[in-house]
Amino acid sequence: MAVRTDFPDGLARCAWVDGSAGYRCYHDDEWGRPVGDDRSLFEQLSLEGFQSGLSWRTILDKRDGFRRAFSGFDIDKVARYTEARVEKLVADASIVRHRGKIEAVINNARRAREMRDRHGSLGAYFWRYEAPAARRAAQPASQSVQSLALSKDLKKLGWKFVGPTTVYAFMQSVGMVNDHSPQCHHHAECEQARARFVRPV
Repeated sequence: MAVRTDFPDGLARCAWVDGSAGYRCYHDDEWGRPVGDDRSLFEQLSLEGFQSGLSWRTILDKRDGFRRAFSGFDIDKVARYTEARVEKLVADASIVRHRGKIEAVINNARRAREMRDRHGSLGAYFWRYEAPAARRAAQPASQSVQSLALSKDLKKLGWKFVGPTTVYAFMQSVGMVNDHSPQCHHHAECEQARARFVRPV
């Protein structure tokens, strides 16, 4: 899998990282590192849903706007959003103004509350779909057996904008699979973080 080495610090990074400092920081400090808390998991899945059809750079540049607009992705607060709030969000230039995706986040917050009641936490549910440690594709994947299964189950539970490609991107970002290139400087760091991580139960 390809890497880039033309960064000011000379470190090898996954080839998808562009030259911006913000993108490098996201790759270095967040992408692929395991996440277990419900708010962060809900935020990441929501943002991955917004990313559908767009570049992740677009979403990352607007992440602060998304956090303000969606009350820090507090599940209980978002679940109480009204149609009037939807109209306000559709007019908010600090986020992606896609009515269907906005409504999906609110719907998914309500489904997330149901999931907490049923499973104890979102983390306990999502991490059941963790990719096997030995999984290592020759090329970066866009879907997996696990993302197909998780997407199917989420749809059955009423979640929206959770197709298998979106779900796989979510799994990559929250460390349920380490898809850093083996030659990437951060691959080993993510493996170590995954080894230390206590899976939610």
